Amino acid sequence: MAVNRRWLLAARPPGEFDESAFKLEEAPVPSPKDGEVLVHNIWLSLDPYMRGRMRDVKSYVPPVQLGAVMEGGTVGEVIESKNPAFKKGDIVEERLGWQEYGIGTGKGMRKIDPGLAPISTAVGVLGMPGLTAYFGLLDVGAMKAGDTVVVSAATGAVGGPVGQIARIKGAKRVVGIAGGKAKCDYAVKELGYDACIDYQAMGRDTGQLIKALRAACPDGIDVYFDNVGSWITDAVLPLVNFKARIAICGMIAEYNLEKPELAPRITRHLLVNSARMEGFIILNFRQRFGEGLREMSGWVKSGQLKYREDVVDGLENAPRALLRLFKGENFGKQLVRIRPDPTRR
Repeated sequence: MAVNRRWLLAARPPGEFDESAFKLEEAPVPSPKDGEVLVHNIWLSLDPYMRGRMRDVKSYVPPVQLGAVMEGGTVGEVIESKNPAFKKGDIVEERLGWQEYGIGTGKGMRKIDPGLAPISTAVGVLGMPGLTAYFGLLDVGAMKAGDTVVVSAATGAVGGPVGQIARIKGAKRVVGIAGGKAKCDYAVKELGYDACIDYQAMGRDTGQLIKALRAACPDGIDVYFDNVGSWITDAVLPLVNFKARIAICGMIAEYNLEKPELAPRITRHLLVNSARMEGFIILNFRQRFGEGLREMSGWVKSGQLKYREDVVDGLENAPRALLRLFKGENFGKQLVRIRPDPTRR
């Protein structure tokens, strides 16, 4: 008899977390009611925002409750449907969490065409991370042709597409910041960045990073796409140009801190340059997802937009894989392959 293995949130660590924050349990496979579908998950997406869901603090969505299935985006196969919009065998993207089987209502569930791209991309370059890159750069960052663009976490699930979209849209210069020589080499040789700075080689020396950025961006910085926060952002802001735009996508360097870093010292750079810093979440652009996916899909199909996936096999390894993400050990989009992908031959 089939069982549903699932990870529950077991604790709310105030600072850095480990695998003990989660509990693996077995439960009966749920049955769909009228209007619902039962999905057998194949791929699980792991993303930095999950750390925020583990905290009981006010945010743009409620936290995961203790004892509840840990939240996460999934791609899976419909194995039973009581919703006329979906049939058995459909491949769908939903937020069914860290579990092997999940029930969806159909609301917000997206059918995936395996012939367009590997279905794992539905939670990667052709899903939430890719759309975050697209709207964050072009709408929030208001990037235009001729701009100099700097991207932190430049080879990640969001940062990798950001740099390439900037190049496609006519940026004059695209500079990445990433951890380690291998990632920086990949950013330049594969993703088309003009330069990439290895922050790990600098030992949190803000002055050294400022010097490297100044050399890489001789005309200053027009757009900064911030995935990291902390001292890296401190080094970028002194170099922003008049009317620069800073899009705050994430602050992964600060998510595990018990007390957030405060940095009012940096705001003067916004003042004197009439620059704009704006945070955003991808849900702000929900009504335009179709627009973004159409353009992104075309770029993936043409080869203009490359992507890299870091795959960990087995649902039992999901907590360990999330820890890899926060240690910067992943290289590309972090995924868990829950079971063999039937669409890949």
